[in-house]
Amino acid sequence: MKVYELLTIPHLEGMQIIAGESGKENEVESVNMMDAPDIIQFLKQNEFLITTAYHLKDHPHLLSELVKAMSEQGCAGLGIKTKRFLDKIPDEVISLANELSLPIIELPLDLSLGQIVNLTFYTILDKRAAELKLVLETHKQFTNIIMQGKGVQSLLQDLSQMIKRPVQLIDQHFKPISQPIMNMDFSSSFDGISIPAASSFPITFSFLSTKQNCTLFPVNISEKKNGFLMIIGEIEKNDQLTLLTIEQAANVISFALMKENALKQHDRSIRNDFFLHFLNGTFASQEEIIGRAEEFSLHHNQMYICAVGKIDGNLLHPTYTQRHEKEDDVFDFIEGELSAYTQKIHFFKKGDSCILLFEVQDHDLSPIVYVETCLIQLQEKVSKYLGNTISFGVSTLCQNFLHTKDGYTEAADALSQGKLSKKTEYIQTYHTKDIMELLRQIPLEDLKNFYSFTLNGFSATKIEEEQSLLETLSVFLETHCQISETAKRLFVHRNTVVYRIEKCEEILGKSLKDSETTLKLRLALRIKSLLEN
Repeated sequence: MKVYELLTIPHLEGMQIIAGESGKENEVESVNMMDAPDIIQFLKQNEFLITTAYHLKDHPHLLSELVKAMSEQGCAGLGIKTKRFLDKIPDEVISLANELSLPIIELPLDLSLGQIVNLTFYTILDKRAAELKLVLETHKQFTNIIMQGKGVQSLLQDLSQMIKRPVQLIDQHFKPISQPIMNMDFSSSFDGISIPAASSFPITFSFLSTKQNCTLFPVNISEKKNGFLMIIGEIEKNDQLTLLTIEQAANVISFALMKENALKQHDRSIRNDFFLHFLNGTFASQEEIIGRAEEFSLHHNQMYICAVGKIDGNLLHPTYTQRHEKEDDVFDFIEGELSAYTQKIHFFKKGDSCILLFEVQDHDLSPIVYVETCLIQLQEKVSKYLGNTISFGVSTLCQNFLHTKDGYTEAADALSQGKLSKKTEYIQTYHTKDIMELLRQIPLEDLKNFYSFTLNGFSATKIEEEQSLLETLSVFLETHCQISETAKRLFVHRNTVVYRIEKCEEILGKSLKDSETTLKLRLALRIKSLLEN
C-alpha cells in the first residue's frame, strides 16, 4: 500500500498530507504507534508511525530528529494529531520533511490511535489478501498452460501481455532459450556482462548500446544449470503485483524446464548407450544395428562424417567429480549449440570425449570443409563462454551408418595424432592409409555400379558355382596369377584351379593376362568385400 492510499481508507476521512508530499509513493508495510521517546531505535523500513506527540509538546525541536531518523530508516511516513498537544508543526520540521520526502500526515481528532492502527492494518491485510488471491490465480493460469501442452513459449506470451513488457528466456550464457525477441543482438548486448554467484535477484541494469533497462529473474533449467527470465524495461521495487506475477511465471517455467531436461537426459542416455554398444560390437547382427539405429533417426543409407572431440590439456580440478562436471558442462554446451546448424548433427559421449556424427548430403560439394567450419565455430564459442579449448579429430566420408564405426576409429586416431604434435585447439583430419579406405570415399551407388559392371557375367551362374569361381579368382589374383600357389591356398588340385580360371575367362570374355582387366577385377573384389561389411 502507498502512502497516498492511506488517505482513501474509509472512516479515515480528514487525513491530509501537510509536508513531504513528494514521498506519497512510499510503500506502507506496517503501522506503529509512538508512546515513548525512545521509539527511534524500534523504527522499521516502510513503517507508518502515528503519534499524538505528547512527549514532544515541550521539546518540539526533537521532532526534527525524529523526522531525520525515520528518513534514514526508510520509514513510509509520520502521522500526527496536530491539534491535540501540538498546535502546529514547526516550520523547520516542514522544510526538513519536504527535503527528505518524508510525508507528514495530519490525523483526525475524532479517532483514537488504536482505531487508526486497526483500520490501516485491516486495509493492508485486505490488499495483501487480494494480491495473494491474484497470485494464486496467476500461478494456476500459468500451470494450466504447461499442463495443456502449450509450452513455455505460450506462457511467456501470456506473461508479456499481463505485465505489458517484452519477455525473453535466456540461459546462463545469456543466449535465448525461447524464441528470440526481434531486433536484439544478444551476443553483443551481453558482451562483457557477468553476474556474481552470490547476487540477489531481481537484478536491473542498462545496455550501454541502447540505454534500455533490463531486469533479470532467476530460473532453474536443471539441477546444476540456471538461466534467467529477462524483462525488457525497469520494474519498480514497489510494484509488488508485477513482481509477484513474474516470480510465479519463473517458478512454473523452472518446473517445466527441469521436467523437460530430465526427459531429454533420459532420451540422451538411451541413445548414447545404443551408440556405445554399436562401437563395442555387442549387437548380434547388422539387421539389429540398422533397425535400432532407425529408432534414433540414424538412417543406414545416410552418409556421415565422424568427429571426436576432447578438452585440451589436463583439467586442473582437485577431484575426479569436478573434472567430470567440467567435461559435462563443455559437452552439454556443445550439444546445445548443434541445434543451430542447418544440417543434422548427432551427439554422443564416450568417456572423456564427445562424438559428433555429421549427416552429409549427396549435393554437398565439400563436406569436409563444412564440418571443419562448424567445428571452428564450436571451438570459438567454447573458448568464449566457458574459457576452455577443445580439439577435434575428423574421419573420412562414411558411406552408411555401419561404416561410422570405422569413422570413429579414424577420427579418434586423427585426434591422437594431433596430440602427439603437442597442439591445442586443432582440427586434425584423418589421412587415408590403404585402398579400402580410399574406396570408402566413393559414393556407395557408384561402387555398386562398378562391381555389377565388372563382374556382371557371374550373376548368371549358380550361387554355389559363383562363390567357388569368385573365391578362386580372388586368390589367383592375390597370388600374382600363380596356379600352384592358388591350389595350395585353396586345398584343391592344380587342374581344378586351371579349369576354374578358364571358366572365369569364358564368363568375362577377357584374358586374365591383361593388366587392365586384372586391376579392375581386383578392385571389384575389394568392393565386394566392402559391400558385404
